[in-house]
Amino acid sequence: MTGFVSFVSSGPGDPELLTVKAVKRLEAAEAILFDDLSSGPILDHANKDADLVGVGKRAGRPSPKQDHVSRLLVDYAKTGAHVVRLKSGDAGIFGRLEEEITALRAADIPFEIIPGVTAASAAGAAACIPLTRRLTARRLQYITGHSATGALPEQLNMAALADPEATTVVYMGKRTFAKLAEKLLAHGLSPDTPTLLATGVSTPDQDIRRESLGMLPDLLPKLETKAPVLILYGALADEA
Repeated sequence: MTGFVSFVSSGPGDPELLTVKAVKRLEAAEAILFDDLSSGPILDHANKDADLVGVGKRAGRPSPKQDHVSRLLVDYAKTGAHVVRLKSGDAGIFGRLEEEITALRAADIPFEIIPGVTAASAAGAAACIPLTRRLTARRLQYITGHSATGALPEQLNMAALADPEATTVVYMGKRTFAKLAEKLLAHGLSPDTPTLLATGVSTPDQDIRRESLGMLPDLLPKLETKAPVLILYGALADEA
């Protein structure tokens, strides 16, 4: 008998941001493969009899290869188990969801995707700002600052990223934002552009700082945190 996989989005860390559907899947799961950022209090909702398998990937730390994670999903599902793949934030945003879906489809294993709160939304809420505005921020764009090699991705749409009337959110950009900022300034974005630096969003370690685009590259190397770092820039980042 073939099992079933639920890709469950755990949100940015606060267990109260889990959806009702996410909690139900955790309570019913027979195996849970979880990211590092989805551990802790979120796993308090897990079925007490479920197999709990950590498969998280963190920069600079030993991590399981993606092929290994995909194979684990397939192997557990082939036992007939209801498997939860617990992903941080929203599973479909920079979460390597496509690779795991591809493996399940190749093995003819059914699955579902349960959306969740992405870190950008949680950061905006924590800072008490909207991410869009009808006249001055009509576009919201997410990018990753971390390519497969760990460098800033190439072939970025700099015209879009340097648009002062957009809200831009940079995931995983702590090590590469200085290079991105250099490109943004070269494409005409003002060094005074408001910037929000958010770490550990929605967790007890949360820290929200307002800086300027020109100042942030000097600040980031001095930032001592193991929590995920999110960078948001655009006019709305300056809201009180």
